[in-house]
Amino acid sequence: MVDLKGQYIKIKPEIDTAVINCIESAQFIKGDQVAIFEKELAGFLEVKHVVGCGNGTDALQIALMALGLQPGDEIIVPAFTYVATAEAIALLRLVPVMVDVEPGTFNISPAEIEKAITRKTKAIVPVHLYGQSADMHAIMEIAKQHNLFVIEDNAQALGAECKFPDGKRQKTGTIGHIGCNSFFPTKNLGCFGDGGAITTNNSELAEKCRMIGAHGQKKKYHHSVIGCNSRLDTIQAAVLNVKLNYFNEHLKARQKAAEIYYNLLSGIDWIELPEKSGNALHTFNQFTLKIKSGNRNKLQAFLKENGIPTIIYYPLPLYKQEAFKKYWEPPKGLENTEELCGSVLSIPMHTELTENVQNYIAKTILKFK
Repeated sequence: MVDLKGQYIKIKPEIDTAVINCIESAQFIKGDQVAIFEKELAGFLEVKHVVGCGNGTDALQIALMALGLQPGDEIIVPAFTYVATAEAIALLRLVPVMVDVEPGTFNISPAEIEKAITRKTKAIVPVHLYGQSADMHAIMEIAKQHNLFVIEDNAQALGAECKFPDGKRQKTGTIGHIGCNSFFPTKNLGCFGDGGAITTNNSELAEKCRMIGAHGQKKKYHHSVIGCNSRLDTIQAAVLNVKLNYFNEHLKARQKAAEIYYNLLSGIDWIELPEKSGNALHTFNQFTLKIKSGNRNKLQAFLKENGIPTIIYYPLPLYKQEAFKKYWEPPKGLENTEELCGSVLSIPMHTELTENVQNYIAKTILKFK
């Protein structure tokens, strides 16, 4: 699905040097490379503050903690997403309110957000799924109208953009009150282990997030708030500093591979290709098909027999997961989520994908029918 070794080989001397320099410096925690990365990523995203942390899930938890939410407060999330989005909410004894998504873009539906708002609603967590921005113009308007926080789950979409009606473009993760990012190896910008970051233009929130991730301390051994231990590792920051130099090149490689897929797979009546929103720049963290024939699982098995890996993101809605069924009544009327869980199939997508490989994948898919 992802050729991490191939990507590494191309920049091996720079990566190896960066890692060795970290080891020789013995600055394994809060080394200089962390501060450098935070500054460089802030410049790339055109955001005031970047706060490194342990992983994308920690970023979500820290963001929620920084907003001063109380147990029982409701947080609106898409029903079709990875568990971390709702898990961080539930962990803090907040209530994840799961709503349906748009069938084409897979992202949370602003209309469904509106329907779900109650007097207990305090925040919205849009997920920029598969690398494409949710409708942030509509979401921010809703949030403003109802005085809600917006926390962007940007784990799959670093580098994506949202285009607003006035023509302004803004990077995802910098539009809401707080953005949450993951540097898991398979993400658009991936490190060699776990890593994450929080982004915000609000200086007070940035300070709170930094304190929370450092055991609630602003000054060493002086703990102002209850926090946690979540730091971006220095070696991982060093790797990310190197890879950030190639990030635009890597995004273009993903977008080129996506266009090849569109050309090769268009016109197949039993496949629906990913919808590209007119108001968003898609970064294609995943290239996800909808198999309309009802033969998704058979196609997956057929591709596996022919040496082609695939993954189903995601086979089970959040509200049907055992962890959530115990505490919340499964919502009704989420037809799009149900349909997507039964039809989506992601095929290989990465920076090292060659046209020859894509031709083989397409020809194999065509042989299935």
